[in-house]
Amino acid sequence: MVRLDKIVTKAGDGGKTRLATGEPVSKASPRVEAYGSVDEVNSVIGVTRLYTGSDFVLDPMLGRIQHDLFDLGADLATPEGKAEALRITETQVARLEREVELINEELSPLTSFVLPGGSKAAAHLHLARTIARRAERAIVALAGVEAVSAEAIKYANRLSDLLFVAARWANDKGRGDILWTPGANR
Repeated sequence: MVRLDKIVTKAGDGGKTRLATGEPVSKASPRVEAYGSVDEVNSVIGVTRLYTGSDFVLDPMLGRIQHDLFDLGADLATPEGKAEALRITETQVARLEREVELINEELSPLTSFVLPGGSKAAAHLHLARTIARRAERAIVALAGVEAVSAEAIKYANRLSDLLFVAARWANDKGRGDILWTPGANR
């Protein structure tokens, strides 16, 4: 279990932080960028849940995802092969895939791209989706220079898919979506 007694340590004042293994790295390293972006997604989902508490389908999913994102952060904070680590599993990826399908079954088919917005929950879910895409890019960039578990990359990819359909769900199951009109302002 995690125990944090002291929050202000001043250890990072020199631009370094420690990975889960205790290894010091630059706060600008690709690994820190990847798990930092995952933390951002989690924070936006936390704000989003201010608007989804009465949705008995969506809110529990988002709660599970928040826990998964801590698992993903732990996975990314522990370099492959360096220590026993908490890793994202295929089970977590498969659950996201099932949840994407479950939500999507209830949505009307798309006839255009969806503009971010609509309800407060949908707008925040679109914001979370874009940050999740950035986190995915950071994870893929990390995988270009260091080993990253395949499940971590898959989870990040499925997460943005789930957040997209969740935003549509939060927009009255797609009926409140704001659709892009190509060339509307020419």
